[in-house]
Amino acid sequence: MDVALSVNGVEVVRDLEPQVLLLDFLRDSLGLTGAKRSCDVQVCGACTVLVDGLPVSSCCYLAADADRKEVTTIEGLAERPEFARLEEVFIRHAALQCGFCTPGMLLTVSALLEQGVLMDEEAIKHELTGNLCRCTGYRGILEAVAELATA
Repeated sequence: MDVALSVNGVEVVRDLEPQVLLLDFLRDSLGLTGAKRSCDVQVCGACTVLVDGLPVSSCCYLAADADRKEVTTIEGLAERPEFARLEEVFIRHAALQCGFCTPGMLLTVSALLEQGVLMDEEAIKHELTGNLCRCTGYRGILEAVAELATA
């Protein structure tokens, strides 16, 4: 089936099998490896990308479901002006260590900042429940996101 989508602002049209996952399409067909395969059941957030501005788990999202939609990966977010601030605040708060979860975390945070739903620590904790980090202990992440939300 033909699938036409915009990936990081570039129009892409491909003939895909209906069962191709968005994660596999991005990594294997387009070479965009920022989204990581980890849990394969939508609980860790390592595979997070934005589809029409909303975070999705690309490990369980069919590429065909992204037909006629805008997909943003960490590679695309890194090209945007707001990325520098996200990066700087996460580094300053030691909100990353190994980096495996960082792309999904940053994409989720950027979408949540856009939505304006990060009003306090409880809201931040609630909104980030789908993004796991096995290294940081979360304190740095919470502090970084709180700073970004108040800026």
